[in-house]
Amino acid sequence: MANDNYQQPSMFTDEEMNNIASEPQVKYGSGPVKVLGMTFPDDEERRRYFREELRKRLPELRKIEGFPIGEDDDIIALSDPPYYTACPNPWLNDFIREWEQEKQQLEAEGKRTADFEVTEPYAYGIKQGKNHAIYNAHTYHTKVPHQVIMRYILHYTQPGDIVLDGFAGTGMTGVAASACGNPDSDSKIDIQADFRENGYSSPKWGARHAICGDLSPLCFHISSNYNSRFDANAVQNAVNEIVGKLESRFGHFYEIDVPYGKSNIKGHVNYFVWSEIVSCSNCGHELNVHDLSFDYETKKHSKTLVCPNCGTEQKKSQIHHIKETSFDSYLGEVTSQTKYECCLLNYSIPKKGRYFSRDIKAVDYSQFDGFIPKYPFGSGYNIDQLVRTGCTHVYMIYPYRTQLVLAYLYQLIHEYKYYEKALMFIFTSMLPKLTKLNRYMPQHGSRALVGPMANVLYMPPQFVENNPIDQFVYQAGKVIRALNFLNEGSAVQICSATNSSIADNSVDYIFTDPPFGANIMYSELNTVSESWLKVMTDNSEEAISNPAQHKGIPEYQEIMSKCFREYYRVLKPGKWMTVEFSNTSASFWNSLQYAIKSAGFIISAITDLDKTRGGLYAMIGPTAVKQDLAISCYKPTSDVLQKITVRPESSLWDMVQEHLNRCAKYVIKNGKLMFVSDRDPRIIYDRIISFYVQNGYEIPMNSQEFQKELHARFIERDGMYFTPDQALEYEEQKKKTPVGAETSLFVSSEREGIEWLRRELIKPQTYAELTTKWMSQLQTPKKGDAIPELMDILKENFIKEDDGRWVIPDFENQAHLTEMRNKRLRKQFGLFVEQAGKARRLKDTNLEALRFGFTECYKQKDFATIVKVAEKLPESLLMEDEVLLQFYDIAVSHV
Repeated sequence: MANDNYQQPSMFTDEEMNNIASEPQVKYGSGPVKVLGMTFPDDEERRRYFREELRKRLPELRKIEGFPIGEDDDIIALSDPPYYTACPNPWLNDFIREWEQEKQQLEAEGKRTADFEVTEPYAYGIKQGKNHAIYNAHTYHTKVPHQVIMRYILHYTQPGDIVLDGFAGTGMTGVAASACGNPDSDSKIDIQADFRENGYSSPKWGARHAICGDLSPLCFHISSNYNSRFDANAVQNAVNEIVGKLESRFGHFYEIDVPYGKSNIKGHVNYFVWSEIVSCSNCGHELNVHDLSFDYETKKHSKTLVCPNCGTEQKKSQIHHIKETSFDSYLGEVTSQTKYECCLLNYSIPKKGRYFSRDIKAVDYSQFDGFIPKYPFGSGYNIDQLVRTGCTHVYMIYPYRTQLVLAYLYQLIHEYKYYEKALMFIFTSMLPKLTKLNRYMPQHGSRALVGPMANVLYMPPQFVENNPIDQFVYQAGKVIRALNFLNEGSAVQICSATNSSIADNSVDYIFTDPPFGANIMYSELNTVSESWLKVMTDNSEEAISNPAQHKGIPEYQEIMSKCFREYYRVLKPGKWMTVEFSNTSASFWNSLQYAIKSAGFIISAITDLDKTRGGLYAMIGPTAVKQDLAISCYKPTSDVLQKITVRPESSLWDMVQEHLNRCAKYVIKNGKLMFVSDRDPRIIYDRIISFYVQNGYEIPMNSQEFQKELHARFIERDGMYFTPDQALEYEEQKKKTPVGAETSLFVSSEREGIEWLRRELIKPQTYAELTTKWMSQLQTPKKGDAIPELMDILKENFIKEDDGRWVIPDFENQAHLTEMRNKRLRKQFGLFVEQAGKARRLKDTNLEALRFGFTECYKQKDFATIVKVAEKLPESLLMEDEVLLQFYDIAVSHV
């Protein structure tokens, strides 16, 4: 079995090797070091001093939410204070004071201005590849390319500004902030082209400072490395030395004698294939899953196993798993694990190719030397499946050969004290490819090594035991390439996003990528890598839905609300926050929006991150969660907040003025001028009233009164409202760009139906012309909601011309239609209230009538009726609509 197209992989190209060889041998941090007003003779002395200071503060820091699980010595060893602390960072506010002072110097140099203000969101999609050296250096469950974040930072900030990410993950926000001062040429060209294309002024290049926090010690480890500088040459030299020692000690594990002429030559083993051994459901005969699943000669894969003993054909789900019992000397007890056998190996001969062999010889394992995690898995949503196979402790998911190599490698790494941080970065980057979770699927041909199943802990029936020495060399190459792009300038900590320890009103911008509800069980998946770091996640504040943690949507929403309240507290008034989110569940999407609004933020735009799918949308339904989205929102200015606090009713229009100033003036997609949903009068009303309700203020007026006053105070163009200057700018753009009728909003509720028609009827159309398009956009409504017929929606919200075409009504007609519609909604809600007193559950309702009724009840302080109706609604309807949820939560607190 051979592949003659094989080429021996090289860690670097000749050009890269020449570049590395020619670079100066710089030891970053050598010589005097100044930090936080103190000067140290060298970096080692700085590290020693601050580690001792951190140790003194640990007793108090342990009281802060999100403090990790670990011994003091391990937390100190993982930290490099004051920049990077594997716990809440006690020096953050000291850094912030220094960074604020630096701004004055930057202003004196003309690199920033004191009157900098961002008046509209970054409202365009972003398409960015994932092939950058930084992105590829270390894997993680989710990651946003740093060039994407750079666009937002460059739009919302200026050099010297302070950026926060409380769900930092791998620290890409920090990478992006520093890269704004030292971008690679390709990224700079692409970003500048995007800014020109979208009509923004050229970005102001210059480094920003970032504060990155996350609950996970693994995230801290990755993030702190991505936001550090290293001597790539020195790290490469250390890698070469380590590889030599590994080869000397364990090279014989990965050699095979291959007949060649009259003698043998050594083949290099790339990987071993292990197969689960199961028993026939009929006769109990042992079956090798690998041998019976795939024929290497015919290349045919079988979904069933035929017992060679009795001939019974059975599905893989029908076979019986076998457990092997043995004495585990490491645990000192008897263990039982699913039975696997090594049945195949893949080896290579330089300049010849790759081959398979079944000549697998027993290896005389050397004495175990070094550390390997004995951490127990316990139980969990993902963990339970792994534990059922008998893998009850972390080390058990590694083949024994791999355990020996990793234990020795771990020991070697810790002998390189200065480069230990970078070497451990390489070490953790290779771990996912060394477990028994790596699937072997020969039916995929050259791609038979398909890696672990994403975001689960799944033990496959056939797994690959990769050569760990090869993996170390390969990952070292990827990491060392990335080192040349890395910069310093960020502070990294382990903490909960609910408690950042940052002073009020200290941050200039927030970019954050929070957990996606129930999609990924981060702390469970991170257990494997974190056990090597000897510091584990405290998942009590982990914002996920996980039955093993007794967390569902309500708990997720509660934690996210606390997180966004913390974000609101530390963000300066008038500044912006971007929230990246992706989830297939409307419940989590609405929970997130509710959490943002309940904190006090006002949403200005919701944008698709992928510009191949377009720009700005009104993401108000379940379809909103089928792509990665960026929510742009802001904290009102100090002036507006003060006016509302003193005179909430009379300050409504100050807030509307500010909101209109912060909405995109126009959006161009595919050469056409698109409808900006956040300028729709109903969306404006929802945004502003949500702020009033969340802050406990009286609602000054109803929707009809609001629209009438809005029309009197501002300028309407194509169903959107503008300030006078904005209207002029929109009209000028309209002369150059045709208005588009293209829509991207599916219809799963009455409100979405009205919104879809308002966009579609920019060009008047007949009922017949609309019907086919309408049917293609219809989606199943939420349980308990119903979508009115198309004709009913048209009659209630639009005007029919004499020629039979439907048009968007002018203001006078719109006011009359709204009044009639409100009468219908009021009547419907009254029926729901009556039914709520009789029925066990309200099955057939209307979301718009419920929203209208809840708003009216809030104005009248009739909180009991809100609770009465809400508790009879289907739970999914209540949880998937942020408006109903908002009123219900407030009503419950008053009843």
